[in-house]
Amino acid sequence: MKATFVSLFALLLSTALLLTGNGLQGILTPIRANIEGFSAFSIGILGSAYFAGSVMGCLVCPYIVKRVGHIRSFVVLTAIASAVILFQALIIDLLTWGGCRIAMGFCFAGLAMVIESWLNDRTDNKTRGQVLSVYTAINLTFVTLGQLMMGWFSPYGFTLFILVSILLSISILPVALTGAMAPPPLLEVKLRLRWLFSRSVIGCVGCFSVGLANGAFWTLGPVFSQESGMSIHSVAIFMSVAVIGGALSQWPAGKVSDTMDRRKVIGACCFFAGIMGLGLTLVHGNSVTGMWVFIFLFGVFTFPVYSLCVAHANDSVSREDFVEVSSGLLLIFGVGAIIGPLLASKLIQHFGQPALFLFTATIHGLTGSFAFYRITQRDRVSIEELEDFVVIPQTSPEVNLLDPRSESTELEDFK
Repeated sequence: MKATFVSLFALLLSTALLLTGNGLQGILTPIRANIEGFSAFSIGILGSAYFAGSVMGCLVCPYIVKRVGHIRSFVVLTAIASAVILFQALIIDLLTWGGCRIAMGFCFAGLAMVIESWLNDRTDNKTRGQVLSVYTAINLTFVTLGQLMMGWFSPYGFTLFILVSILLSISILPVALTGAMAPPPLLEVKLRLRWLFSRSVIGCVGCFSVGLANGAFWTLGPVFSQESGMSIHSVAIFMSVAVIGGALSQWPAGKVSDTMDRRKVIGACCFFAGIMGLGLTLVHGNSVTGMWVFIFLFGVFTFPVYSLCVAHANDSVSREDFVEVSSGLLLIFGVGAIIGPLLASKLIQHFGQPALFLFTATIHGLTGSFAFYRITQRDRVSIEELEDFVVIPQTSPEVNLLDPRSESTELEDFK
């Protein structure tokens, strides 16, 4: 195992730098857009543009990597992302920023696919689960660190945009200088939505709902906290506390779901996430501490839902279908994430900032109700037939090849 991580050190170092820059640019864009006077709906458009770019990247990047290889693709996509964030600082205009957000989402989806394909190529059935756990931990840790960098400098001017560009640029070095052999071609995503829906209705509906709620949160959460009177540093803490809450609860929620009908855990998480959303609506602008407490609990209950839905869908299919099912659910999540910011921002424009978490509370409440309704319509999978829960990041279809539950012979087909 030690030899595996030694061979992956350069890639993981590049990943850490890349994710730090991604965390910072993700919170910087909506905050700066709000400062520049962009309307709530315009900020929603920027969020939707980013997720649209991500979906496009998942579909197109396998063909790019097949043509030029992993290392060149990594260098090119990172260079584009580094230039895009600087271009965004130069021209402050909705149309320009919309194009920049599409490009940024496309680049980061492609980069995630390259990284995860590389990780999969350097692991075997014994080490795959541990590598996925380390990768997930790096993802959560360095995205959070990037968000906290928001408080280092003023959001006015060019400084933070330049800092993002620096982080992205230097992330190229470890990968570009590595002597490792190129991994195999990327997974080309297959979509059989009708079949997927027939296998797991709650998996499809749940992932779409998570996309609606989380897409709205990531896009408009910084503005929600900024408009409550928080300092920029406190806004960064607000967003980071949510990530920490989600990181702490993923494994416990999953292990509980391994012992009972997963739909009950999905429903319970959604109901409690809805309650936390209502709490955030009530304390908005009244208590910074109260907002931190509620956003932590919001993260605790909302972020495990995606992995729970994937696990529930996988319980209903054979192992050779795991990669296709999980990849399809990721794209369903992406469609929800495109729509969510637009709907939530439209509500905010009419009813004010508290409408953001009224929106998420409504989505979670409806999803939780549907999960319990499905219990009455379809028999549960027996405990003996349940697959072990695994935390799956919402990054790219390639991450599903690292899932240790996937059929080993199926994984070998991609190598």
